[in-house]
Amino acid sequence: MREARRVVITGIGTINPIGNNVEEYFTNLENGVSGAAEITLFDATNFKSRIACEVKNYDWSQYFERKEVRKYDRFCQFALVAATEAVEDAKFDFDNLDKERAGVVWSSGIGGIQSFHDEVMGWAEGDGIPRFSPFFVPHLITDIVAGHISIKYGLMGPNYSVTSACASSNHAMIDALNLIRWGKADVIVTGGSEAPITIASVGGFSSMHALSTRNDDPQHASRPFDIDRDGFVIAEGAGALVFEEYEHAKARGAKIYCEVVGGGMSADAHHMTAPHPEGKGAIISMREALNDAELKIEDIDYLNTHGTSTPLGDIAELTAVKALFGDHAYKMNISSTKSMTGHLLGATAAIEALACVMAVTRDIVPPTINVETVDPQIDEKLNLTIGKAQKREVKCAMSNTFGFGGHNSTVIFRKL
Repeated sequence: MREARRVVITGIGTINPIGNNVEEYFTNLENGVSGAAEITLFDATNFKSRIACEVKNYDWSQYFERKEVRKYDRFCQFALVAATEAVEDAKFDFDNLDKERAGVVWSSGIGGIQSFHDEVMGWAEGDGIPRFSPFFVPHLITDIVAGHISIKYGLMGPNYSVTSACASSNHAMIDALNLIRWGKADVIVTGGSEAPITIASVGGFSSMHALSTRNDDPQHASRPFDIDRDGFVIAEGAGALVFEEYEHAKARGAKIYCEVVGGGMSADAHHMTAPHPEGKGAIISMREALNDAELKIEDIDYLNTHGTSTPLGDIAELTAVKALFGDHAYKMNISSTKSMTGHLLGATAAIEALACVMAVTRDIVPPTINVETVDPQIDEKLNLTIGKAQKREVKCAMSNTFGFGGHNSTVIFRKL
């Protein structure tokens, strides 16, 4: 049986509510900057939740020609911005890259929901004659991003999308990891993008009581682990990572950030939207990631939690952490970067993977901000990295993401 090949990260890129590129993102992560504010993308006056984490100062004309941008929904624009930064960071010699062994595995939870809204409203408000854009379907479908990235760079290897709600990007990265391990590709561009700050998305999540209604204080609305948390803050953006086979990267003299060593997946098999109260699915996902990476619980220095700031989710996840890690749970750093970025749904794992890359490459653990009073159901001895980033050696970082439907996914990153 073929020995599994090692996989490393050689390029990273992002556009998200606290950074329009990687360096800006890392700086604001370290400094505990909130990306939340009142919604500007539509008139949210009559909505229960009127706040979001929008990408700041985004001007599509800085990245695309007018004729080109017509082909892309906002979620696809974000993906191409992040992927371009990551691929340029990887510094490939495209004349010598075997493009048949380079692919794209992308993710989005919702896809082009704004385009769907615009087209359907145009039909409903029109004269009854169907005048739909020829770009309507390509705008909608989540897999179109993988197609556009492959077209831009001529990548002819594995190419598809993964959708599993808020667990999507981790699932995409696990697929990318395994495709390279199994010898199906040498390079995979992976990650996720989302543009869900729309009338339909905000209205739908509000009706589920999933969103924070701290409308008078948006910057403090995303408050994982706090007794007064009341839901997540919806967010938009993208994160991209170039996964590459280790020897392939070494042979071309690539800069290597860290190694991707394992992934775990599971289902809660419990409820459509609520997590298992004992975190059983989360335990399985984290345990399987450790087994896949051939690591012990003591090897994990930092855990980037799903930590959405929902009453049920935060408790269930930390219950699972304590059950799996035992006494080591008190020795590692734990944080939720969603306290700063908000919740990017299908793209959230991608930007949280980047937070883990920061931790293992710079030995800086990003903080959990906005925690004033820890929920008494949470063990106060856990190091939730409250308020300020912490310096410590991070050899291994674990990232959790969980999605509606009971989907759980976990990825582990290791310092080289």
